[in-house]
Amino acid sequence: MAATAVSPASIEAKRNWSPIITETASMELGNDEFDPTRHLVFKDHPKVYTMKDIGLPEDTGISPVAVSEPFPLFTEEAVMRMRKEVLSAEVLGNCQYSSHLAQCQLRGFANKYAPFVYDVWKNPETLAIISKIAKIDLVTEMDIEIGHINISVKSEEEKQEELQAFSDRAQYEADEGIAGCPWEDDKPIVDWHTDSYPFVCVTMLSDCTTMIGGETALRTGTGEIMKVRGPQMGCAVVLQGRYIEHQALRALGTAERISMVTSFRPRCPTVRDDTVLTTVRPISNLEELYNQFSEYRLEILEERIRQQLKDLREAKSVGRKVATYKLKAFLEEQEKFLSHMNSEMVDGEVVRGTIEDNLLLKKKSGSKSKKRPRRF
Repeated sequence: MAATAVSPASIEAKRNWSPIITETASMELGNDEFDPTRHLVFKDHPKVYTMKDIGLPEDTGISPVAVSEPFPLFTEEAVMRMRKEVLSAEVLGNCQYSSHLAQCQLRGFANKYAPFVYDVWKNPETLAIISKIAKIDLVTEMDIEIGHINISVKSEEEKQEELQAFSDRAQYEADEGIAGCPWEDDKPIVDWHTDSYPFVCVTMLSDCTTMIGGETALRTGTGEIMKVRGPQMGCAVVLQGRYIEHQALRALGTAERISMVTSFRPRCPTVRDDTVLTTVRPISNLEELYNQFSEYRLEILEERIRQQLKDLREAKSVGRKVATYKLKAFLEEQEKFLSHMNSEMVDGEVVRGTIEDNLLLKKKSGSKSKKRPRRF
């Protein structure tokens, strides 16, 4: 059962906000191709926290890096170009999905309606930056996952009401001598979960200078909660989200919050690929998702078999016996690879808009931990 796009009426009904892109600005942007020398502003390597830093085993994921601090990545012009494509009528009308986790998501549009966005994430220089921060050579996961958009909008009245409530609560807690982290116990916008893909790069496409909150909370190996501040417009965060439980916290003080999430996997075919489709099946065109998933996984298998065949031939050419135990271990690994691939492409069991529970890692019942979050 294919998960189809929903009508854009839901976002239009709440669109009492003024986009950063004005009609004049849009006209001035032009249609030039993505140019790394013009559209990238990455200079200094951001501070990163390793798996060890957050109390997890160093071999938990495919890289020692757990998460980066926000860092400047794109120029304002690049952000405006991406927004222009993302908020186009074609994308809003044909690529919008919703789930019980997020009311408005835009997916699978980059290779169809957003050539600038597509080129941004396919460019070797962009990939080199993300790979450098992640400390592993990465490529985009699949075309369907290039530039996934999460949109949250509020009216100006709703924004002011939230800010006043925040101010009132902060003042009350200060008067009572319990000030510290207002709103920290409020319900997050996304529950605890792990991602479907090894690495993600989250880029902010909205002006968040007045935003309060909006951090990403990570559950450390000790059970403590670590908060990574949200990026400002044009800035990004790199997260190995497949292996770390995390949640997106509420953001106050902004009428719109548009974030772009692009997913990555290891370039090397011999590095393990733990990709699952659990969080994306209900919000995807399944025919397109399964086709792209199958294609890249079979390419990995093809490269692995090609290398194994080369090793066998080289051993034979110098008179060495076949290391049967190694060959059998290789074959068993590929059997598991194919079995996993087959199990991820479920048929007839996908409920549109409903994310499966096995990747929403709920806090254990009875947990009363009130440990203060570490801020980074």
